[in-house]
Amino acid sequence: MSVADTAEKIKNMEIRGAGKIARSAAGALSEYSAGIAAKNMPLKEYLQNMHKAADILKGTRPTAVSLPNAVNITLRGIDSATITSTADADSLLQRNASEFIGNSKLAIQNIAEIGARYIKDGDTVMTHCNSNAAISCMLKAHEQGRDFEVFATEVRPRNQGYLTIKTLSDAGIKTNFIVDSAVRYFMKKVSLVITGCDAVTVNGAVINKIGTSQIALCAQEARVPFIVVGETYKFAPKTVMGGHIDIEERDASEIMPAEKAALLKNVTIRNPAFDVTPAEYVDYIITEKGAIPPAMAYLIIREHLGWEIGEFDTIRNGKSVS
Repeated sequence: MSVADTAEKIKNMEIRGAGKIARSAAGALSEYSAGIAAKNMPLKEYLQNMHKAADILKGTRPTAVSLPNAVNITLRGIDSATITSTADADSLLQRNASEFIGNSKLAIQNIAEIGARYIKDGDTVMTHCNSNAAISCMLKAHEQGRDFEVFATEVRPRNQGYLTIKTLSDAGIKTNFIVDSAVRYFMKKVSLVITGCDAVTVNGAVINKIGTSQIALCAQEARVPFIVVGETYKFAPKTVMGGHIDIEERDASEIMPAEKAALLKNVTIRNPAFDVTPAEYVDYIITEKGAIPPAMAYLIIREHLGWEIGEFDTIRNGKSVS
């Protein structure tokens, strides 16, 4: 799939989920690189084209840091002084993309193994949105013979919860489907909450689908453990230097048809896609490297992503990276 097609599908949420978005971006860059390298393009021109493609992809969904992280990892090293030809740059990029995609898929398997340990016989698990990582934990626990049930939210306005309940139902897991506003009502029945994430900041705050922070607050009130699962490439290195993660606000038409909204002259329809859950509401963050308390998020950034994954020079120069 071309970079333009991939970008459009990510923007329109035909490709959704932080992991799928990241892998799709890496794959699109790999395909694009191979195509322009085959034309014997001069190295300088090749690099200009690759960075332009990277910017197009990064601009599609501003909140999910898995996207810029995947792009930066895929392009890592192609500008170095050791790269003297387009063929060398393409070869390195192909290796980077292949390793990233492979590691991303393996990460879900590892997260499933770790996360399943937190689900016990007789538990009731609540989940929000359609997180591949969170669902994998429940599927693995079910596969291992644990008897539990799930409360899954509808996830307005895009209704990603319908995808979640289909997956859980097909696996034979007893599932309750609830509207988002019923979370507090049912929290007293819940043993633990497991959600995915789109980004994790250096201080352990979690950015995830809108409504997550309210669920975390309800869980804290009810003394229900709140567990976040996500691959290490969802951690945000730029937050180390004070960079901020923009919260994407999507088109009002997802909530109300434009012709109906036009009749409400004094109404502004707001549609943020994500919210921020403070670190103090989160008990554990489970990654493919293990479970950590939120306060240790900086270790993931330092040891597994590296302090400089591609955004810091912009911050140091005093320019916005949000």
